[in-house]
Amino acid sequence: MKRNLMKWLLPAIVVFSACSKDDDIAPTPPQLSPATGIYVLSEGNIGSGNSKLGFYTINPVLYTSDYFLQQNPGQTGLGDTGNDAIVYGSKMYVVMNFSSEVVVLNAATGIFVKRIPFGTGAGKQNPRYALGAKGKVYVSSTNDNKVSIIDTASLTISGSIAVGANPEGMAVVGNNLYVANSGGYNLVPDSTVSVVDLNTNTETKKITIATKNPQRIEANSVGDLYVSGYGNFSTIPASVSVINSTTNTVSSEMGAAYPYAFLRISDNIAYFYNNYGGAGTAKVYNTITKTVVRNELITDGTVIVNPYGLDVDEQNGDVYVTDAKNFSSAGSVTCFTKDGKLKFSFGTTAGVSPNKVLFKR
Repeated sequence: MKRNLMKWLLPAIVVFSACSKDDDIAPTPPQLSPATGIYVLSEGNIGSGNSKLGFYTINPVLYTSDYFLQQNPGQTGLGDTGNDAIVYGSKMYVVMNFSSEVVVLNAATGIFVKRIPFGTGAGKQNPRYALGAKGKVYVSSTNDNKVSIIDTASLTISGSIAVGANPEGMAVVGNNLYVANSGGYNLVPDSTVSVVDLNTNTETKKITIATKNPQRIEANSVGDLYVSGYGNFSTIPASVSVINSTTNTVSSEMGAAYPYAFLRISDNIAYFYNNYGGAGTAKVYNTITKTVVRNELITDGTVIVNPYGLDVDEQNGDVYVTDAKNFSSAGSVTCFTKDGKLKFSFGTTAGVSPNKVLFKR
């Protein structure tokens, strides 16, 4: 389950916020309130339809492993292979890769709203990641080399944008959407990032980077875009490239010291990690000073078996690491302070391969 083509059917979910109008861009609050609960997406086993959306209540401590089913007893389940989700406006958009659909929920309650199909049978698009911008939700799809546009009022696909081969992660800087084109279905992986003008929803440029099979792309506060990728799992290692969004050119290649396929940026701090094992849990890097903060996130000896996802609570800087453990039974979520010390941890019970957390405030 954990190699090359099969990874498209794997991971990832969400930052919690709410606003009164579905098609408004939810503003970043001037000061975030502490989280009252934590949502956890577990992707499950491919073909088993056992993805779970769990919920952890902080006070009192309680974990509901299948919060989706609890809130929606009329549904048979969330779906197959939950890969990503976002909260945009008042709704949560959960990207189900193998089910080839986006499940829309009420972001405050988890109540089911709609399933948006992304093709069936030979026409399955296998959506991967979602991002909200300009009142729309953009979803990358590996099987049709496009980014689809969801109209947040009608909850239908209103259009699509042709990008590169097998698109994955996305980021927005200004009026541009940046899409990592992995080309992971090809014998030779891709190494480009598409630049899409959000005013016209058209691709305007492809930027060639050294990173092969790019997966994640995230921006810091000054518009530097960090792109991480798998390589080819054998002769080409994972790596990280940096793009200047002002010139839309490569500003640096981080080289052999950064063999990381995944990353997360919060408050200009990048956390580089691998979700299929490797040395350490995550490397901590300041993207403004371009210096290493720590070579290892964890400073108190806490053990993470297989780091599968990493998210940061921007209210206090706490870092949440999901652990897939053996990829076939329940995983766990562990919270660390920004200094890398354990705060708390909990098992995901029926949740196999947890890959992302989000915060309810």
